[in-house]
Amino acid sequence: MAEQERMIEAILFATAEPITVRELEARLPHGCDAAEALVYLRKRYEGRGVQVMKIGDAWAIRTAADLGFLMQKETIETRKLSRAAIETLAIIAYHQPATRAEIEEIRGVSVSRGTVDQLLEMEWIRFGRRRMTPGRPVTFVVTQHFLDHFGLENARDLPGLKELRAAGLLENRPSPSALPGPENDDDIEEVEGQSELFED
Repeated sequence: MAEQERMIEAILFATAEPITVRELEARLPHGCDAAEALVYLRKRYEGRGVQVMKIGDAWAIRTAADLGFLMQKETIETRKLSRAAIETLAIIAYHQPATRAEIEEIRGVSVSRGTVDQLLEMEWIRFGRRRMTPGRPVTFVVTQHFLDHFGLENARDLPGLKELRAAGLLENRPSPSALPGPENDDDIEEVEGQSELFED
């Protein structure tokens, strides 16, 4: 088992992307138990500067969360997401699988092609299964890249309402759709004659 741990450690160390148990077993000699070796390896790395983390159904070696500040100089700042993109991403993360119509219903405004394209391009969302409803609309779900970026094992680890309010990220005020007045959102941008990305 110690030798299997060493082999898995070497693979995880050299692999940039998270790797599944099935992929690990395909690389290991016949008869190795990658799942069991991962359990031991994860315990061995507890309290160390790097940790063996489960991300979705895959595994990776990542910097310990409390030492992330040491890596700040190494990070590359990417373009900021628009408010529309953040809202769309949040709805998909918390309500997945979500159709475009469901996202629009929750947000109260149309979702532009550019917003969805940006999230797909960043590989934070992907296409899910089509709904077995009239029109068979496509659904969206978050990806392993999204989970990896935010250090989550799965989408169920997202913070709840109480945690978001405690962190000051949510205010106790009515939603914009409940306020009187015209809708004002920079996300409504359908050019006349331009075909829709999705039909639902």
